[in-house]
Amino acid sequence: MKPGTFVEKIFNASVGTIIFRKPDIVLTHDNSASIHKTFLKMKGEKIFDPDQLLIVLDHNAPPTSAQLATQYQSIRDIVKSEGIEKFYDIGKGICHQIMSYHAQPGMIIVGSDSHTCTAGAFNTMAAGIDRTESAGIWKRGETWFRVPESIKIILKGKLGKGVFAKDLSLHIIGLIGSDGANYMSVEYHGEGVKTLGISERMTLANLASEMGAKNAVFPYDDILRSFYDGEEFEGVWADEGATYFREIVIDLDKIVPLVAAPHNVDNIKTVSEVEGLKLNQGMIGTCTNGRIEDLREATNILRGKKIADSFQLLVIPASQKIYLQAMEEGLVKDLIEAGANFLSPSCGPCLGTGQGIPADGYRVISTANRNFRGRMGNKEAEIYLASPATVAWSALKGKITDPRGEGYKDSFKHTRKSSSVTPVEESDNRRINGVWNYTDTDNLNTDQMFAGNLTYSVLSSDAEAIIPHLFSGFDPSFSKNVKKDDIILTGDNFGCGSSREHPAVGLAHAGVKAIIVKSVNRIFFRSAINQGLPLIVHNEAVEDYRAGDRVSVSFKDGTITVGEKTFSFEPLPEKLNSIIEKKGLVNWMLADG
Repeated sequence: MKPGTFVEKIFNASVGTIIFRKPDIVLTHDNSASIHKTFLKMKGEKIFDPDQLLIVLDHNAPPTSAQLATQYQSIRDIVKSEGIEKFYDIGKGICHQIMSYHAQPGMIIVGSDSHTCTAGAFNTMAAGIDRTESAGIWKRGETWFRVPESIKIILKGKLGKGVFAKDLSLHIIGLIGSDGANYMSVEYHGEGVKTLGISERMTLANLASEMGAKNAVFPYDDILRSFYDGEEFEGVWADEGATYFREIVIDLDKIVPLVAAPHNVDNIKTVSEVEGLKLNQGMIGTCTNGRIEDLREATNILRGKKIADSFQLLVIPASQKIYLQAMEEGLVKDLIEAGANFLSPSCGPCLGTGQGIPADGYRVISTANRNFRGRMGNKEAEIYLASPATVAWSALKGKITDPRGEGYKDSFKHTRKSSSVTPVEESDNRRINGVWNYTDTDNLNTDQMFAGNLTYSVLSSDAEAIIPHLFSGFDPSFSKNVKKDDIILTGDNFGCGSSREHPAVGLAHAGVKAIIVKSVNRIFFRSAINQGLPLIVHNEAVEDYRAGDRVSVSFKDGTITVGEKTFSFEPLPEKLNSIIEKKGLVNWMLADG
């Protein structure tokens, strides 16, 4: 047998193979109420294996409306009636931090959240899926996986003073782009891995989602063994001589403090390039950087000092355990005295569903993982992403500040230009001959297709309620003018961002015949299949389109006609094509029992 990568070993299958497996853990959160509705639509009666399920109430915790509070109670009722033991109520923590209590080397983990990949820090195969797919696992216990190609990242040396795992993550994203690892597995190798603790590995694994990866994974080594305090596991790791799509060597000693500038996570700049830029608000926490090490670093900088006048600093510990530890260590007292405001462990500020929404014109510096326009609940604000140290120093000065001190002049060379999505004017009619022309748009993300702050007030099971909000953050004319059998053409990395399935649900319900893209984000591709929404990756067809061309698609013949030219495309594997033919996973489940 030829040498295998981590994913080939854990799935016991070669790259490109479609397999069905039963995950060890299925993570869901506030979206569990919506998932249960879909489960019932599938004629689900009893959950296949309650022990698979891990449910955490975190995205709107505590709930900010009666509607959300009622959803929370319905989830508690489901948990009780189904005998689900792995349940964490309001305030216990963010689901990806809670996962650290349950993840074990060699596990297969899926979750209805794009940052489920965080658990790869624990030598697991951990990947995000959508709500409909989660409901299918609730009913049948298994789901499909395509065994991805792998990228091998070899780390050398050690991070220097004022440089942290967040900077390394941003460096990698800037190096390969926000779609540079689309549908791939990222493996971390090399002597430099030994210098990274579990918290730092979680940050790196978390941000794999922002480079389009299916998962990221670290080895089961002595660092991880010490985390389990003597409990031994078998673990899984790649063989010597395994075949990789790409190998990248990174010298940690050369990494410098970085930020992701608005409005895309691969718009990477060195802190020294943007130093001095005035700020209004900062945030330390979330699933990316809300661990005790992050709070200690911020406290070391702010202890005995005061944050800048008119600056608002929010601190969100990733879990109740971390919050209590921070209290015991005196970190909470020191940060509050410095002028910080603590919020309950939750995701709210990150996606704009809770407290901490910035004002119009605010410039925010955050340790979160996304900075799309409107990500924190206000499209009129700008978000910079950075390490906790950079955020803390910036809070102190009221402007972007280098954690190493003054006098540094660094530069970061991108391998590709970052593409931030520019909204379409309502007067700019992009629909001609039934074709929506977004061929000039890369990185069209789920926040702009369907705003994050609507995610829990409009359930993904209510397609009619979704349609008026479709593409509202990008093209206000879309929802008013989209028609049955329309075709959408767009650029690279379509559907990047969260695992939010609302856009795919709405587009399928509106009767969109096909979406033709240059490339697509992995989770959106799965969502499209699960909703019976045909999505075709065909760079040449998109490139050849000119405004006004007639476009037609024949799924029977596997052809796309653009103007006078005809292009061929590969059909989906039989099982996935049957889901499309049945108009989605719910109908396929009903037909298949």
